[in-house]
Amino acid sequence: MSTLSKRHNRRFRLVTRRPGLTLVEMIVVLAIIAVVAVLIVPNVIGRPDQARVTVAKTDLKTIATALRVYRLDNGDYPTTAQGLQALVEKPTSPPEPTSWAPDGYLPELPTDPWGNAYVYRSPGLTGAYDLLSYGKDGAEGGEDLDADLSDRTR
Repeated sequence: MSTLSKRHNRRFRLVTRRPGLTLVEMIVVLAIIAVVAVLIVPNVIGRPDQARVTVAKTDLKTIATALRVYRLDNGDYPTTAQGLQALVEKPTSPPEPTSWAPDGYLPELPTDPWGNAYVYRSPGLTGAYDLLSYGKDGAEGGEDLDADLSDRTR
């Protein structure tokens, strides 16, 4: 064999032996991904309502914290008439806050994960204020996902 042929042969072998995945390796990887998906997806897809309950509880705790800061700044909680909007915009109805935070206490008024407004009463039936979500059904009372959630719910 001539030197030119030997060089050409070596280059050809180097070009054909590039590292990478073969079709069989790709099929094995796809099979593993499919098995993992079959095991995990049903557990995740079946829990959107539980996730909504968790989001509602987190929102309630955030709003309760904003209410406590409002009280520290102004001496009392907003009235029922002022509502939770007092945490976003300075109330103009009496009693007007004396030291309302310039940026407010919440950037915007959240709604619960089911699209309903959070319920706020001050004074409340169970303390200085009541803060709750009526749950999935949007009506007072209920069980399971329809149960009322409050900032005191564990």
